[in-house]
Amino acid sequence: MHGRVKLKSTAQQEEEKKKEREKKLKVYVATRDACFSKRKEGAMDDEALQLTQQLLSANPDFATLWNYRREILMHLETVKEEGDVQKQYDAELAFLETCLRVNPKSYGCWYHRGWVCGRQPRPNWSRELSLCDECLALDDRNFHCWDYRRMVVKASGVPVDQELQFTDRLIGSNFSNYSSWHYRSTLLPLLHPESPEPPTPTPACAHPPTNSPPNSPHTHSHRVCEEQLLKEYELVQNAFFTDPNDQSAWFYYRWLLGRAEREEMISCVYMSREGERVVVAFSRPVNAQAVGLMLVLDGQLQRVEWRSAPPSARHTPVWICELPPGTISDINNEHNLTVHWTEKHTQRECALYTGRAESWCRDSATDQELFRSELSVEKTSVLQSELQSCNQLLELEPENKWCLLTIVLLMRALDPLGYEKETLTHFQKLKEVDSMRTNYYSDLCSKFMIENTILKMEYAEVRVFSISEKNLTTLCHLDQLLLVTHMNLCTNQLSRIPPQFSMLQCLEVLEVDDNVIESLEGLHNLPKLEEVSLKNNQISKFSQLRPLASCPKLTRLDIRGNPIAQTDNIAAELAELLPSVTDLML
Repeated sequence: MHGRVKLKSTAQQEEEKKKEREKKLKVYVATRDACFSKRKEGAMDDEALQLTQQLLSANPDFATLWNYRREILMHLETVKEEGDVQKQYDAELAFLETCLRVNPKSYGCWYHRGWVCGRQPRPNWSRELSLCDECLALDDRNFHCWDYRRMVVKASGVPVDQELQFTDRLIGSNFSNYSSWHYRSTLLPLLHPESPEPPTPTPACAHPPTNSPPNSPHTHSHRVCEEQLLKEYELVQNAFFTDPNDQSAWFYYRWLLGRAEREEMISCVYMSREGERVVVAFSRPVNAQAVGLMLVLDGQLQRVEWRSAPPSARHTPVWICELPPGTISDINNEHNLTVHWTEKHTQRECALYTGRAESWCRDSATDQELFRSELSVEKTSVLQSELQSCNQLLELEPENKWCLLTIVLLMRALDPLGYEKETLTHFQKLKEVDSMRTNYYSDLCSKFMIENTILKMEYAEVRVFSISEKNLTTLCHLDQLLLVTHMNLCTNQLSRIPPQFSMLQCLEVLEVDDNVIESLEGLHNLPKLEEVSLKNNQISKFSQLRPLASCPKLTRLDIRGNPIAQTDNIAAELAELLPSVTDLML
């Protein structure tokens, strides 16, 4: 037995560790209390700096101590020479490196480091970039470090092309570096911006055009020039062919296929003698009460109150107002309306001619390239080649969801109507191979089908929107349906009429039979709505029908096949709620 090491029991080890922790905690708490006391006394000396350093070395996420430390350093700036201040901050940066070794993702450390560099008389930005390189080599998804690097790059004026080469190196060593792909997407529009094309508007008007054509939509310079875009397609294709199941490259590819943000503009103006209403639609949600929107009718500024559609929204694409009584009600008079959006220095004109009850002026979805970008011959050829490559990859990886979804997006970019059948087939396959996201794919498919239907409607130049038996689960782009008078949404999987439905200010007839609708919230304040057919839905409560009371012209309502139709005394209650309805079908 002699000469053998006596092993401690687990219980003994745990007890010793507990005592050690308690000892460290006691020292930590005592130091913290001493530090707080000095701050309360207003002490700004080296001792206080040392106390905070001792605490932050153990716990770099103590935000209050970083604040106190900054107060001390700013005070020392006032009592030391510039050279001493530089040395003080150099020492601070060295201390921060030790803190980052404790926690490389400490928000407090990275923020304080940026603050120190901003206060230094002569910051060494090259050292900071090297530190970022070192940290990202350890963890290429450290978003705190990425944020700090962007700050350093901006402050030091690092050329954009140099940063792009940096992303080349990171992506070359690891295709799965999502942060590098994202950073690349912010650099490319700066280095290779898309040249804006001169606007060539072709407005669709309900009357002969005025002398001053409406403004045309442009796009922000957030996109990449075509030459560079084609190179990026090749780069990202190499990535997802190397590892088809890694999502980073697929997300970047989806960004490459995306459309540019449209500039905020007035996309439609509608005016009606009935109710003397003016409806203005914007390309993006805005707050009309805060953006300087003015109406000038026949040269006279009109004082109006704007209300949103839906009513509860502060930011929405559609805004409505009523002109003073008698302003445009006489059908024998002609009127010229100009809507000025002073904040964006843009306007749109609309003429209401003699004998017409309504008028509008708008850019159609086809003119706006709302659902796709206009492709050059070269880009079309490249995207066709990309589609062919993805189809080849799909043959090798038939259940790869990223490949399936990218094929859908390529088809949307090339010819959304021509590839409609294939798109539906691929969405069905996506639901099978990625069943956890079935609802997402259903909603995305619904969005694409609605876009296609809008395009078909506008090519036909009609105001009827019909999209039945398409398994729709959601409604979108309702601001593009402002002028629609008849809508058929029968035999889908819609569970509600969303609040945004109140944008359809011209709607007269709505058919939504054979869905699973439980909410009619969006059927609110539709001034022209006359007929609603809700057969075979899930309306079970009287309160669900209350929004219809705000539709003054409603005369026909069909709720056969709904649970509420079997409710006692429902006819009498509806007669009281909807006195204008003369044709009620239960």
